[in-house]
Amino acid sequence: MTALSGTGTASSSAGLVEPARTAERPRRIVVVAPLRYPIAEPHAGGLESSVWHQVRVLRSRGHQVLLCAVAGSDHLLGGPAEFSLPAVHWDDPADATDSTYPDGYLDVAVPALHRALDWIRDHADEIDVVENHSLSGHVLSRAGELGVPVVSTLHTPTLPDLLEHHRAGVEPRSAFLAVSEHTAAVWRAEGVEARVLPNAVDTDLWPLGPGGDDLVWTGRIVPEKGPHLAIEAARLAGRRIVLAGRVGDVDYHESMVVPLLGADAEHVGPLRQPELAELVGRSACALVTPCWEEPFGLVIAEALSTGTPVASFATGGVPEVVGSSIGAGLVARDDVAGLAHLAAGLAAEASTTPGFRRRVRADALARFSLHRRAEVVEEVHEALVAGHLTGAGRARALLAPEAVA
Repeated sequence: MTALSGTGTASSSAGLVEPARTAERPRRIVVVAPLRYPIAEPHAGGLESSVWHQVRVLRSRGHQVLLCAVAGSDHLLGGPAEFSLPAVHWDDPADATDSTYPDGYLDVAVPALHRALDWIRDHADEIDVVENHSLSGHVLSRAGELGVPVVSTLHTPTLPDLLEHHRAGVEPRSAFLAVSEHTAAVWRAEGVEARVLPNAVDTDLWPLGPGGDDLVWTGRIVPEKGPHLAIEAARLAGRRIVLAGRVGDVDYHESMVVPLLGADAEHVGPLRQPELAELVGRSACALVTPCWEEPFGLVIAEALSTGTPVASFATGGVPEVVGSSIGAGLVARDDVAGLAHLAAGLAAEASTTPGFRRRVRADALARFSLHRRAEVVEEVHEALVAGHLTGAGRARALLAPEAVA
């Protein structure tokens, strides 16, 4: 069938090297990605990375998966033309920001998204479930008319557009997953119930690293991620720092980050995953400096997977990701001096304690398995399909105690 030709094989030779675990009931799945950036390497951010891996791991487990995403994304081959959405283009790169869109972009992108949703509705008998990762509320307002169970993953704090569209929709509305208990609680306060399903890491792509002398910071160069504070902390700790990530706010980068760069603080730009993992793995400690209520903190899980310890501000869902790992510690948000002290201690412990990095990685392997997460996703899909067939309702089916292990 041309309509659902997403293959059940992994789309990359890297990662997912463990034997593919075939699902008991292969499903036909449409994954709707966010607008703005392609789902491709180097990943624009943690959300894009999570969606990219979700498609790969589901295909590796035998599911037929189609991706609806902006042009230039991986995994679009074999899908309908309607699933290739317009990408963002800035006439002046200096205007580029992650918080707004270029003039006229939504006038083109939103109708394109509706055409993709029309395709789903018109082919509902060929689809078992829709996974929604979009930050556009239109998927939520139309979930009840698609004729297919919809489950939306909450990757962000509450957004007015998402809440308004969800409330405006008709039953059966979307069911929800949240990437952390913190995120679930924030949405719950607005009347949206969600199952907690943390993000995961392809730990084959984040192997054990040897460590090193430099500190490292990874992520989007935007104010809410606070890379300028990481540079300040590194200088207080007396260590060089390397920053890797895409500039998501040019004004912030030019005014707050560039003036701090020098021989002891280097920004290497966005890196593909193998290069990023190699950089993190040969670092003494990773600094994580969110200046907002971070929903999850994927960079923490990635660093711990390489055995590199993490010093982070305690905000949002970050404490859940840190957990009880011996290789991670927390200080109050904006406590730069405390972060420097913590990073220095973790770096020293990692370099002098035999087996420290291996134990850090072992804990990450146990908590952030991409395949284990996929198993839970499959259980969610089965609950939604069963609820759809019996008329039990999507949210009720998903939130039933037996729905998710």
